Amino acid sequence: MSAAVVFVDRSIRLSMRNVESLLLAIVLPAMLMLMFTFVFGGAIDPAGGYLTYVVPGIIVLCAGYGASTTAIDVAEDLRTGTINRFRTMPIPAVTVLVGHVVASLARNLLATAVVLVVGLLMGFRPEAGLWGWLGALAVLAVHITAITALFAAVGLATGSPQAASGYTFIVMFLPYLSSGFVPLDTLPAWLRPVAEHQPMTAVIESVRLLLSGADPQAAPWMALAWFLGVIAVSAAWTGWLFPRKVLH
Repeated sequence: MSAAVVFVDRSIRLSMRNVESLLLAIVLPAMLMLMFTFVFGGAIDPAGGYLTYVVPGIIVLCAGYGASTTAIDVAEDLRTGTINRFRTMPIPAVTVLVGHVVASLARNLLATAVVLVVGLLMGFRPEAGLWGWLGALAVLAVHITAITALFAAVGLATGSPQAASGYTFIVMFLPYLSSGFVPLDTLPAWLRPVAEHQPMTAVIESVRLLLSGADPQAAPWMALAWFLGVIAVSAAWTGWLFPRKVLH
């Protein structure tokens, strides 16, 4: 635990020193919110209700962008020999990955807060009570942790910051193939089953229903099942990769 705390502090300090990435994590959500609402919103929902619909999708999309930096940071630690150096110390070196994951969770929760504040300023009015807010936050926290753990494994697998950045795009593209920005019934018939049964739709629908004060039904449990599976696979992949990537 002591080593994990030190590495979390390290990752947060690195994030604070990387001013460009920190500003991007804060500014990007606001820019996306403004773009989707004012550029596309009128065409999708002329009645003006698109803002309420799109906020959960923006939150999940920005979480993916924020988590992708984890893959780059892990690949950079591997490329520069930093992880090899940690292995020579009397500490569990794998906790460096814990530091990256926890720091990413903190950054993304900040980005989520920015999205909500911008949405509220633009007229977003969630009707959730305390339990609805807590439920939405829990779903988002599990989602962020899962994709960050996956991206940490990707960073180990590639070992190159440039390659890691490219591979994370595959996961970041999934929110566009979900119910995040358009209703599922507007999609082509061949694409609809893919969008309905992928993890981003589950998490977006969970957040949307919880913030609206509606009964989320099985959506949160579906999201939880997806992301617990992602965490398990990512942990197993990382456990297999870590010694092989740093011992040669």
